[in-house]
Amino acid sequence: MDSKMIDRINTLHHKAQSVGLTEEEKIEQAKLRKEYIATIKMNLRNQLDNIDIKEADGTIVNLGEKYGRKKTHDKTDFCSQEAVRR
Repeated sequence: MDSKMIDRINTLHHKAQSVGLTEEEKIEQAKLRKEYIATIKMNLRNQLDNIDIKEADGTIVNLGEKYGRKKTHDKTDFCSQEAVRR
């Protein structure tokens, strides 16, 4: 989401507050808001997936790997990728 889209969301909001929106503008506003929320959720999930938690027993657990949203990095996977590249 770039700054032009955010500016457009704000412009539509201010216009809705002052004079109202046409049906096309309402549809555009809903689409832009939906896209904005999806981007925010994706960014938050990516941040959470990269957080490591130190458990009481001293082990370090990655939240993304713990909850299945992030693929674990094991040596066999790396080796198989190296073989494919050659």
